[in-house]
Amino acid sequence: MLPDLTPAVARALESAQRYAQDEGATEVQPQHLLHALLEEEEGRAADHARRAGLDWRAYRAPLGHGSSPDLSAAPGPRPLHDRTQGVLLHAGRLARERLHETTLSSEVLLFALLQTEEKLRRLLELLGLRYHLLKKEVFAQPPALQLDEPLRLDPLPEHIDMARVLDAAANRAREGLRVVEDYCRFALDDAFLTRELKQLRHDLTAALASLPGHLLLEARETQQDVGTQFSLPSEQERRSLLEVAAANLKRVQEALRTLEEFGKVHSAAIGAAVEQLRYRTYTLERAVVLGSAARERLQNAVLQVLLSAATCFGSLEWTVKEAAGGGADVIQLREKGRNDRDLLERAREVRQWTHEAGVLFIVNDRPDVARLVEADGVHLGQEDLPVHEARRIVGPDALIGVSTHNLEQVRQAVRDGASYIGVGPAFPSGTKQFSDLPGVPFVREALAETTLPAFVIGGVNARTLGELVAAGAKRIAVSQAVAQSETPRAAAMQLRLLLANRSR
Repeated sequence: MLPDLTPAVARALESAQRYAQDEGATEVQPQHLLHALLEEEEGRAADHARRAGLDWRAYRAPLGHGSSPDLSAAPGPRPLHDRTQGVLLHAGRLARERLHETTLSSEVLLFALLQTEEKLRRLLELLGLRYHLLKKEVFAQPPALQLDEPLRLDPLPEHIDMARVLDAAANRAREGLRVVEDYCRFALDDAFLTRELKQLRHDLTAALASLPGHLLLEARETQQDVGTQFSLPSEQERRSLLEVAAANLKRVQEALRTLEEFGKVHSAAIGAAVEQLRYRTYTLERAVVLGSAARERLQNAVLQVLLSAATCFGSLEWTVKEAAGGGADVIQLREKGRNDRDLLERAREVRQWTHEAGVLFIVNDRPDVARLVEADGVHLGQEDLPVHEARRIVGPDALIGVSTHNLEQVRQAVRDGASYIGVGPAFPSGTKQFSDLPGVPFVREALAETTLPAFVIGGVNARTLGELVAAGAKRIAVSQAVAQSETPRAAAMQLRLLLANRSR
């Protein structure tokens, strides 16, 4: 790769093209480059050569180059000869190694040319050039600065190093949060998670507000950062949108930990504030990752039927199988009055029937029973065990549903990592009474707040379904509409068809 060039070298290369064109050469030879470098009497290359003894006018006349080539004509497309390219590469190395410069100047190029092209060097030596003086001129060190008092340079202050660390970590955290926010916004279309991530970004900016912004920018140095040279193959691979979000959540947490620890050097307040932000990202990670897995698992589940032996028109076994045959995706066993032994035995039976029918099985209220019978999950009310405690019982792969009756309960269920929510009651229900009915307005608010799978419950039947669909409902949970029907298969099928038709 050719080095960066000063404007003088760029002009010399352009002029060398014209010299080659005038001679009818097909390539730019080293001698063309020499003529171009020395044609400017006031140029640095010519000035260094004269100070090294070259009779510049004598050089120009005998070689037949008393005048420059025609500058009005555009240079032809003459490529550089291999030897000319070699001179440029050698000159670039000299500039870096001898002068610690990344840009190639005309005088260094002249020296490199004469060092590699012996014939041209001897030619100039015949005209008075003393090669060793040219070398001394080109690579001479500037005279030492004389000071009235000695200059004392302390080591680079530690706060510059701290600023580099904080700047890099803050950038990583903000960038990672933006990636996850975009995932929640555009892939999940989830208003609550998008808002939470945006607030987290703003709170991070506030937590770092006491850091002097100009210091972070002055300390920033990406070109010399050794960390930019290393990358693992796994960092270049992402197999899904969720994997992108999950990787960036980890990146945010790592960056926040760095900000927390190094921020303490600046002030204890920064460390404490960032620590709380880091804990919030752990909560959001659970909500994003578990919520995305639940969305995928329940993608096609739209009808959940809540059953107990006492509420069924026929036998519980017959009702389970008929409801599943009619299109129920989830069967929830809701036995409130049985003792533990009877409940366990009943749950084992329903587990067998739902296995045979190929539908999901959820146990109401009791994570211990759900675990023992290997149910697909458990559904919790607001007075039951919290989600994280139930998770310790049912395990990482089980579904956990949560009943919600107001918007804050919806948000908390999402934060807690619920797999789905029950939203309602939408209408008065024969199985559960509420003094303050949340109603359809709450259904509308909840479904606009999150895209976590949400089953609308409470008084749902063929007559009320249209109003719920208009409010945004795509999933429903019913009890009496199927359980007390003489034809639960037909009832389930009708609800599913109505939901599908009205959702279009």
